[in-house]
Amino acid sequence: MRTTLDLNEKLLSQAMAAAHTKTKKATVERSLHELIRAAHIERLITRRGEGTTLTLRTLSRMRRDA
Repeated sequence: MRTTLDLNEKLLSQAMAAAHTKTKKATVERSLHELIRAAHIERLITRRGEGTTLTLRTLSRMRRDA
């Protein structure tokens, strides 16, 4: 999908260096993946605190839902 973004060049350059990516597209995609991954981890931590038991089936379902 083609999208036009007005990004902060300094921030983008720092992200490219931190992610070791060569293109803006790769940097944005990696950033999106990392954001989603962080949200999954946060959700797991929250669920763990609720006393629910995580099973392989539950984890598999959580992965599909994301």
